[in-house]
Amino acid sequence: METRPIELAFVSDVACPWCAIGLASLDRALERLGAQVAVKISIEPFELNPDMGPQGVETIPYLARKYGRTPEQIAQARARIEERGAQVGFRFGAREHVWNTFDAHRMLHWAGLEGKAVELKRALLRAYHAEGRNPAAPDVLVELAGAVGLDAARAKSIAESREFEAETRERERLWLDRGVNGVPLVVVDDSFAIEGAQPPEVFEQALRRAAGSR
Repeated sequence: METRPIELAFVSDVACPWCAIGLASLDRALERLGAQVAVKISIEPFELNPDMGPQGVETIPYLARKYGRTPEQIAQARARIEERGAQVGFRFGAREHVWNTFDAHRMLHWAGLEGKAVELKRALLRAYHAEGRNPAAPDVLVELAGAVGLDAARAKSIAESREFEAETRERERLWLDRGVNGVPLVVVDDSFAIEGAQPPEVFEQALRRAAGSR
């Protein structure tokens, strides 16, 4: 009898640089495992900046206010993030603006229904963190959806409406109610969680353990 895939819930925000590192790290782990372990990944929404206006704000002043950091400390943190990203094959760009990401999460919800959420998540993370693009702009969402094989006309309809708003809010509440207050978080078979942007070997070991416990 064929074993069902391990279910992974990847709880994250497009605006989170550590989420970009976490997904790239998970991808590297899955490459190492190859056909040894089958997984099914769901992309789950979490907003780091839920009250962010549609125009967004400049990154450095915003991070300085939010975390009480100096520009020098922010630069040091960015350097660490860029180094960690390079280790797992994710290249960071300037990222001069912070944007509201709710519409990106709505599009990801639809992409999940179409079996393309992971591909769209990768594209959104790359657009925001490597290219400095607004991940909630309708034209960006439509372009990226089409690039990963989703129907562009359908994506345009979603981007220009409030479709999937209730469903996305419901998923956000579910994770908040379960006590999630930071991302990335990978929930394995709804039984244990891997917190933070762990190295590929941590994901690999956890998945081997999950597979071996069946």
